[in-house]
Amino acid sequence: MMWENRKRTTKFWIKAIIFIPLAISAGIIIFGGVVMLLWNALIPNIFGLSAITFWQALGILVLARILFGGFGKNHHSKSKSRFDHRTWMKLSPEEREEMKKRWRERCHPVKTAEE
Repeated sequence: MMWENRKRTTKFWIKAIIFIPLAISAGIIIFGGVVMLLWNALIPNIFGLSAITFWQALGILVLARILFGGFGKNHHSKSKSRFDHRTWMKLSPEEREEMKKRWRERCHPVKTAEE
């Protein structure tokens, strides 16, 4: 890729230091504005609540992040309990068959005579 061969010059870092805060600020302004516009277009008519300001919309975004997204690392994508291809390749053929057997039992449990 282009980034692997490019040297990190002072000029590059100056551009990055300027661009990154601008991009973050633009994202906050856009998302806050979208939430405000959607809220003001829908919620007052549907539920009879009042319209909100831009800052209240940002507060709703932060609250939604806390309640539904959390802060910190995304634990869903790199879970330690996740069984990946490298782990499978390290298993012997006997271990693979045992693992397949356990997964079959877990996914398709054997029905007993009482059921």
